[in-house]
Amino acid sequence: VQLVESGGGLAQAGGSLTLSCGASGFIFSRHSMSWYRQGPRQGPGQERELVGFIDRDGKEAMYNDFAKGRFTISRDNAKSTVYLQMNNLKPEDTAVYYCNNHFFGAWGQGTQVTVSS
Repeated sequence: VQLVESGGGLAQAGGSLTLSCGASGFIFSRHSMSWYRQGPRQGPGQERELVGFIDRDGKEAMYNDFAKGRFTISRDNAKSTVYLQMNNLKPEDTAVYYCNNHFFGAWGQGTQVTVSS
């Protein structure tokens, strides 16, 4: 099982970024997928913060409160890829963003998002 995130970078406050996570090694369409983040306020020993998750069909997504109205999770099962579109970015969104498959306990390497004020 392998997850590879991409699309991170530097954005200004109010800007947008779209992250991608390509999956391999399992039947992607049979699993819900999640996005997490770990920011500078969260030390290495602290849990990553759930951003949200999407069901296997892509019909329903749930979000943590900070992400509601600004972030959108989607997926393309034909491409085995899950996306995280982030709008109206804030400096406190600065973090390493990870995709996750809970069933296999799989994590990607993460992609850094930095939002400047």
